[in-house]
Amino acid sequence: MTAFPSFMPTPRTPDPMQAPSLRWGVLGPGWIAERFVTAVQRSTTQQVVAVGSRTLQRSAEFADRFGIATAHGSYQALVSDPAVDVIYVATPHNAHFPCAALAIEAGKNVLVEKPIGLNAGEAGRLAELASQRGVFCMEALWTQFLPKFDVIRQLLADGVLGEVHTVQADHGEHFDPGHRILRAELAGGPMLDLGTYPVAFATWVLGAPSRVLAAGQDHPAGVNGQVSMILTDGAGNEAVLHTTVFSNTPTTGVIAGSAATLTIDGPFYQPGPMTLAGAHGGRLAWDEPQISHQALHFEAAEVARCIDAGRLESPLRPLADSVTTLAAMDEVRRQIGQVFAEER
Repeated sequence: MTAFPSFMPTPRTPDPMQAPSLRWGVLGPGWIAERFVTAVQRSTTQQVVAVGSRTLQRSAEFADRFGIATAHGSYQALVSDPAVDVIYVATPHNAHFPCAALAIEAGKNVLVEKPIGLNAGEAGRLAELASQRGVFCMEALWTQFLPKFDVIRQLLADGVLGEVHTVQADHGEHFDPGHRILRAELAGGPMLDLGTYPVAFATWVLGAPSRVLAAGQDHPAGVNGQVSMILTDGAGNEAVLHTTVFSNTPTTGVIAGSAATLTIDGPFYQPGPMTLAGAHGGRLAWDEPQISHQALHFEAAEVARCIDAGRLESPLRPLADSVTTLAAMDEVRRQIGQVFAEER
């Protein structure tokens, strides 16, 4: 049995300012794109050189606000821009797959907002397409690239927690009527927007589930309102997960093992504190500034390092892991009867 450590591991995350500088194009100038560009411009040497939207006016407004040189009035124009090395796809969920495929077909490297597709089939097709075209492709699950999660990665690899039997995670937020997450035509409901985090967390720790149990509740807006899930691996270890758009929840994460338990304060998927407690005593705390989406730059730096090294995927979030997460979510949605319009 591994002895309880005397200190928490040091993150091995390279300095984002030292990542090779690439020329980025932003496809979809919405809420998350605003935060991504702000973080990249503040904390890396990456260059955001172009933005594309379905209207030139919207692109031009975004470009003017962030000092971006070129605004395109269509997605096709953006992916065809020879001045762009990599495309960041930041559209609504149901457009992730077609927009990423458009960029890949144009020979562009892509970082695709999470989830990378509506389902595992779309994720798998993007992986195949990127491999065929010889371009880099990664899901923008920014959690996996945070220094905090490299600490967790080391704790798991070193066996500090012992045999992990239980993972717990939730993600719930209240949304007022009219918000895009409540719109069925945009693949709304908590599963893709919020639920990706706890499901990806569970499948990262325990691997692909051998069994999934799910129960959901509908929202008056015509989307799923909340869903609870139990994911069980081949050895019977369990992940107990929940996501909702009805209310704010603690949004915490727990990895409980035979030797120690790691409790990650909410929001567990963002920078912030966590505590390691030994089964027979001992307690260590990890803390860092809770900078929220200012930490989106870590994923951009990872993309730049991988592309510079000639990699077509990131070892921190390989496309197979994205497919595994979506396959689990597909089974959850099957059990609660949630089918997106594009799947009918």
